[in-house]
Amino acid sequence: GLDRARERGIPAVAIPSKGMPREEHESRLVAALDEVGARWVCLAGYMRLLTPVFITRYAPRIVNIHPALLPSFPGVDAQMQAWEYGVKVSGCTVHLVDGGCDTGPIVLQRTVPVLDGDTSDTLAHRILEQEHVAYPTAMRMLLTRPWHVHGRRVVFDPSAGVDRP
Repeated sequence: GLDRARERGIPAVAIPSKGMPREEHESRLVAALDEVGARWVCLAGYMRLLTPVFITRYAPRIVNIHPALLPSFPGVDAQMQAWEYGVKVSGCTVHLVDGGCDTGPIVLQRTVPVLDGDTSDTLAHRILEQEHVAYPTAMRMLLTRPWHVHGRRVVFDPSAGVDRP
C-alpha cells in the first residue's frame, strides 16, 4: 500500500472516489500525477472506466492488469466467471487501457490451469501469483523495448531480444 511505496521512496497519495463526481476525481488524479511528473499510469484493481479526457491525456501509457485471459471474462469477478464457466485454462492479461472495459491492446498474458479440485478462491490465488510476475515483466518490456500497437495487440520489435520471467 501507501506505506510500502513511501518506504521505497515512491511518492504515494490516496485519492478516494466515493461520493465524488468522476470528473472531479480524475482532475485530482491528473494533478497528483502531474505533480510528480508521472509518465505512465499503472492500474491494478481500479474498477472504474476512465473518461476519454483522461485516456487522451496519458494514452498509450495507461496499463492495467486483468485476472483472466482477455477477451474472455472482462469486468468484475473474472476468476469466478471463468471457474463457473468450466474453463480448463485461465490466467491474467496485462493490457493498455482504451475507452472500453478491458478492451485495450494486449501486452502480455500468462496462463494458469484450472484444476479439478479448484474453487474460485484457489483459482484466484494462483492467478494473483501470475499477476505478480506478469505486470513487472510487461512494464519492463514496455519501458526497454521498441513497440507499437497493431490492432488489438502490442507488438515488440523482435530484434530487441526477448524478456522472459
